[in-house]
Amino acid sequence: MAVRTTMDSYPALFPTAYFPSIALTAAMLQASTIVVEQQESFPKQTHRNRTVILTANGPMTLSVPVVRCNGSHTLTADVGISYAEHWNLMHWRAMEAAYNSSPYFLYYRDEIEQILMQRCNRLIELNETLLKYVFAKLKSPCNILYTDNYTKPDGDACDYRDRFSYKHPERLPDCPRYEQVFSDRMPFNSNVSILDLLFNLGPESKDYLSKITI
Repeated sequence: MAVRTTMDSYPALFPTAYFPSIALTAAMLQASTIVVEQQESFPKQTHRNRTVILTANGPMTLSVPVVRCNGSHTLTADVGISYAEHWNLMHWRAMEAAYNSSPYFLYYRDEIEQILMQRCNRLIELNETLLKYVFAKLKSPCNILYTDNYTKPDGDACDYRDRFSYKHPERLPDCPRYEQVFSDRMPFNSNVSILDLLFNLGPESKDYLSKITI
């Protein structure tokens, strides 16, 4: 990929994301090309290594433990994954407990479990594998490129690197309500992982995402 220096050079710029949120996935789906920022200093507590699922007790954040070889100066491209605590097994068990009764969990469970149990050295590799899997299930092309240099944020409308933070639900686009596993006991929540949408809507997920105005 050629070196680029301004946001004008990109069709859209995204963070790497661990099972991206519904809003972030919608933005990716609607972009012609997904350009992933990998030359930034890796920020903590973001989409990059976190996802949120809905459980019987409410939203639960799942975090991939990372290894930063250069401390706070580690680039996203170089961030590794720690398997010391078997986080992948814990994540899978949490997903299974949360979505076992959802309409489409059985259709996706084996493949997702298999991906999570395969060890990746770098976070960016794991996230790419998961994103390609999600887009395959959405029956949509997934053209991913990576940055060769860092572009400073300038408020560009196509800069999604930190647009849909889990910490700021007030910044989310309007998302139509759909039936979630625990809709009978808690309010609708669209600020969650794409997994929630897939497990509940299955093949209808692509149509749902395409209707979200980014």
